Amino acid sequence: MSSAPGGASGSRQRLQGTKELSDNKIDKRALQKGLLLEFQKDSDRSLLAVVERPDGKKNWMVTDQNGILSSIKPQQVTYVVPGVMNFDASRIDEFLEKAQDLLDPTVLECAWMELSENDKSITVEEFAEIVYGNKESLESYCAHFLLSRDIVYFVKVESRDYSIYQPRSPPQVEELLRRKRAKEEAEKELEEFVHLLKSAKALPMESKPPKSSWFVDEKVGQKIEALQAYAVDACSDEQRRLAGNILKAMGFTRTSSAALKLLINVGYFPVHVNLDLFKYDVRITYTEEVLSAAEELLVDRPDSDMHIRKDLSTLKVYAIDVDEADELDDALSAIRLPDGRIKVWIHVADPTCLIKPRSIIDREAMHRGTSIFLPTATFPMFPERLAMNAMSLQQGKQCKSVSVSVTLHPDGSIAEYTLENSVIKPTYMLTYESATELLYMNLKEEEELRILQEAASIRAQWRRSQGSIDTAMIEPRIKVSNPDDPEPNINLYVEDQANPAMQLVSEMMILCGEAVAAFGAANNLPLPYRGHPQSNTAVSAFSHVPDGPARSFANISVLRAAEMDFQKPVPHGVLGIPGYVQFTSPIRRYVDLLAHYQVKAFLRGDSPPYSAGDLEGMTFIASMHVKVARRLHSNSLRYWLLEYLRRQPKGRKYKALILKFVKDRMAALLLVEVGMQVTTIVSRGKVGDEVSVAVDTAHPRDDILSIREVIEDTDDTEE
Repeated sequence: MSSAPGGASGSRQRLQGTKELSDNKIDKRALQKGLLLEFQKDSDRSLLAVVERPDGKKNWMVTDQNGILSSIKPQQVTYVVPGVMNFDASRIDEFLEKAQDLLDPTVLECAWMELSENDKSITVEEFAEIVYGNKESLESYCAHFLLSRDIVYFVKVESRDYSIYQPRSPPQVEELLRRKRAKEEAEKELEEFVHLLKSAKALPMESKPPKSSWFVDEKVGQKIEALQAYAVDACSDEQRRLAGNILKAMGFTRTSSAALKLLINVGYFPVHVNLDLFKYDVRITYTEEVLSAAEELLVDRPDSDMHIRKDLSTLKVYAIDVDEADELDDALSAIRLPDGRIKVWIHVADPTCLIKPRSIIDREAMHRGTSIFLPTATFPMFPERLAMNAMSLQQGKQCKSVSVSVTLHPDGSIAEYTLENSVIKPTYMLTYESATELLYMNLKEEEELRILQEAASIRAQWRRSQGSIDTAMIEPRIKVSNPDDPEPNINLYVEDQANPAMQLVSEMMILCGEAVAAFGAANNLPLPYRGHPQSNTAVSAFSHVPDGPARSFANISVLRAAEMDFQKPVPHGVLGIPGYVQFTSPIRRYVDLLAHYQVKAFLRGDSPPYSAGDLEGMTFIASMHVKVARRLHSNSLRYWLLEYLRRQPKGRKYKALILKFVKDRMAALLLVEVGMQVTTIVSRGKVGDEVSVAVDTAHPRDDILSIREVIEDTDDTEE
């Protein structure tokens, strides 16, 4: 706002009667020492000042009302107070005090009512005559002050010699008054909201107002939502303006990080809020309509395939997954046939016995694309009571499934396969760790598990003979048990994908995908066939790289883009198989669910519900959401890995494997104990070698990680 004068009393400066220095188009050549003028200090302030002396050819040195000497340009001058010569700068405060009692904004309305009847324009001096009865220096300045800052009653019209003010029309004034009142109301609301923020900010963390309390009042809710949108860089122009005003009023910079800090300080967001959920507008809840449809399915539990289900409940069934898995999609069985060959079953949960194509729940699943797994939460593709209960495989219970049975040749290739609706009764629910322990124990009573391991081994050998590429890495997995706490518990698991149980499950999933692709090809069934062309770089090019993560990293770096076909299988060069269909996760991946719809229809003798074109379109929609889910998972995992590293003792050493040299000695490393890839300069070693590093800085919110090499002291000589 423009600065307002201070208070009023005492004698007035005598008028000189010089019209040349009134509120006309100021003749900059007429400026001279001792004149009292107003100039534009910046976009928000105008100040009174006294001219001291020229400053170069065009500028002037002035002493302003704050006693500060500065140089101003002629175009900064907004008004020269008429009739004042040789003014003493020390008397500016006195002049402003005298003006204070004359600055009554209500006189603008009175003058406007009189002048608007005749649509008569006036100069500043004429306005002073009307309002104050004279046009001396003080009154003229006050007239200028009121008119120049008025936004309702008068509009400035430039003429050749004078600045003339014209009364606005009554409709214009009415509209401007409405806007003014709205602005004043908005300013009052802003002031009240800022008071709420400051009060909440001052409270201890445990006493902050609940998030829901900010939405009791609609206008308060709009303001907090504007701050939230600003914090995630996903706001409208109006939200940006509103959030900027709030931040300014709170004394914060107008940045997204400042908005986030404020929202955390008032308790609206927890310290470790995942902004990506808001930035990407992730569906984390379900509409009442979807939930109601899910509840109906839970009551009715329809199964149109009951008459063709095969009872496989006598098989020993192993379900192996991560320990916190909520949705169990798949399980395994195996036997040795009398001729010595191995027969395995990959049992897959059967959600399509409940969900029908194009139903409301199916459409919802398509627009989610996948379940989202974060360190802090799981957002299932289906409503939770469906996904984790009715659809999921459960230990010791009769479960509907689609079972893919495969008999293997001794070399690991497929001899026979069948796909059928089934009923199974899972025997064991094992984590990868417990399954690995059982494998190492080699218990006689768990012969089926050893047969599965043997099947996985000969399958891996066969795929290698077909040109498969090893991409097994060390991967981190984090579970945060109380993410809303300022210092939540972080549980880090480092998974070696070469782990026996993980390799076993991976081989069986690949085998299932190959069998389903063969089934689709044999029956001309449109399916989402997934392929991967062979790399232009031969696998042998990396034979010098040590086996393990370093070689896998090299193999992954030269992979070409995956391919999709919806009519026939395409070779999968990376897996070393002639065709592949993702089929084993229909509860958590929509593309797998599409494959189930097609296969299940064929098994019933019905036409497939979707054409190849339909599948392509729906796969495209689902894949867009899958990409967002992957980005969410990757960003969240990295955030919590950085938070984990931030909490570690300063100077802690980590083993790091050199994966690649990016440039000169700048290397991509794998932190073995953390499972995280980082970069830093190393002074020694080659690809595949181990070095020691330490973390200098880890800032999860700013995504900053600084790593340095630790040179081990090998000099054991004592002085």
